[in-house]
Amino acid sequence: MGGILPSKKLFSRSTLHCLIAIALLLSVIGYMLGTNRSVYRMPDISTLRRDASFELVKQRNTTISRSAQTCTRIPVDAGLPFIYAVTPTYTRPIQKAEFVRLKLAFLNVDNFHWIVVEDSSNKTALVTKFLNVSGLKYTHLNVKTQEAAQVKDKEHRTAHPRGVDQRNAAIDWLLNNSVKPGVIYFADDDNTYSPELFKEMRFTHRVSVWPVGLVGGLRFESPLVSPTTGKVTGWHAEYNKKRAFAMDMAGFAINLEVFRNHTGARFDISKLGETEGSLLTALNVTLDDLEPKADNCTKVYVWHTRSEKPVWNYEKELIKNGRPSDPDIEV
Repeated sequence: MGGILPSKKLFSRSTLHCLIAIALLLSVIGYMLGTNRSVYRMPDISTLRRDASFELVKQRNTTISRSAQTCTRIPVDAGLPFIYAVTPTYTRPIQKAEFVRLKLAFLNVDNFHWIVVEDSSNKTALVTKFLNVSGLKYTHLNVKTQEAAQVKDKEHRTAHPRGVDQRNAAIDWLLNNSVKPGVIYFADDDNTYSPELFKEMRFTHRVSVWPVGLVGGLRFESPLVSPTTGKVTGWHAEYNKKRAFAMDMAGFAINLEVFRNHTGARFDISKLGETEGSLLTALNVTLDDLEPKADNCTKVYVWHTRSEKPVWNYEKELIKNGRPSDPDIEV
């Protein structure tokens, strides 16, 4: 019968393996002859891994600046809007542990700029060192809370709005510096963040909103969304539920351009229990402006987890007896 004969395998698998081995041996001999070396030493596995890691970093075009003030990371996508996450913070035993949790979430987010503002007259060594090795693009600021708003010894921690001066300082910095287009998100350090949250907020036109878990004495607080119009109509909240914007600080993001159109808008430190609404009102935001995210506010991507305050009964005894745990070990 005419036609093309069926193809046959030229080599068996074992023969092919032998040919590959011979080719590698010839390459090694050629290397030795070409470089006049009497001995050729194969690189160990750790060297290969190191070189591979170096090449991976070069391919991702990632550079880190070791400045105490700012770390610069080249964005993965120059056309992607930035997320400016503002975190007010203060010195306490669990601070570093909180920061580790945040860093692990933030490292997964492209085009991300972390603005950390300490409630302190000076930048602390712990936060400075942590940010320097975080691998994140960041700005490190500090401002002491005005005396009238500081919690006194016998006052409850909720006696005054917290983090207001620090958030306002971050807004000042963003408006006074040349930054890329994006959204501002107030990411407190006592929350837990899912990577999906940042995907939801990135393309905010004006103000985007979503539910927050474990807050306000409920399983979650959330905007109420009309199934027909897709617009926010009210709030699922019990704490101070007559607020114009009855939601947690973690429940919204604002396009930076909105601030540029209302340069004087800031949080009002006198509005206890209505801090979030004081800013949105100053920005002339209405319910109709709100953009429901997280599948029309039916999914939770952020939780107000609040780490437990450590119990240091034994440590207090050691301190009392002049034998505290090594103070040079950073916790």
